[in-house]
Amino acid sequence: MEKIGLQLYSLRMDTAKDLLGTMRKVAEIGYDGVEFAGYFGVPAKELKTALDDFGMKPAGSHIGIDQLTSRLDAVIDFSLELGEPYIICPGLPHEMTDSMEACLNTAELFNRIGEKCNANGLQFYYHNHYHEFEKRNGEFILDILMANTEEDNLHAELDTYWVEYAGLKSVDFMKKYGNRCSILHIKDMLDHTNKNCVTIGQGVLDFKEITALGKELGVRWYTVEQEEFAGNPYEDLEQGLKYLRGILK
Repeated sequence: MEKIGLQLYSLRMDTAKDLLGTMRKVAEIGYDGVEFAGYFGVPAKELKTALDDFGMKPAGSHIGIDQLTSRLDAVIDFSLELGEPYIICPGLPHEMTDSMEACLNTAELFNRIGEKCNANGLQFYYHNHYHEFEKRNGEFILDILMANTEEDNLHAELDTYWVEYAGLKSVDFMKKYGNRCSILHIKDMLDHTNKNCVTIGQGVLDFKEITALGKELGVRWYTVEQEEFAGNPYEDLEQGLKYLRGILK
């Protein structure tokens, strides 16, 4: 069965107050794992114990580029103690991609980070927003980063919402990156005019097509992220999970 995780940024107000309690609620809804967006001072050993107790797996951690450059050894050690196999850069400051030269320098940095992650049995990812679909010298920023890194050193955590927000198709980039597109962010959009984030299955993204291709590519995690809620966040997230489980059968 395909694994479905929740990016805990979806519940950022709750995790800031009570990370472990929020994780428990996510487990009760039925998610297979969580993707961290900060640890809020909770030690890795305590997080691992909680995940085991709740019957969940770590589905990745979003780690800012400042930490990846200034304290990568500590980040790796924390991930290893947590049993967390994926380290994900969640975005970049504009100056790191504002020219072709900047993009190539960033790709070189990603190669070094990814190589060190691999040496410790971890996989390094980059998570896109819509900015990465601007072009530098006629190429998409995300394509430049992927083309100028070694396959094992950088995978894409493709955020489906932001691809479609940019007026493009998620499946086109999934096909382009192949098995390097090994984690998907599942995030829905109301429509192409009103681009509000909505509960999974209530918007315009074709998740049947996306998940069918994901199965072919061997996607490791389908990770739900929802940044806006019309009602109770936990009820909306449970509804989105049920929809996604239904099409992944």
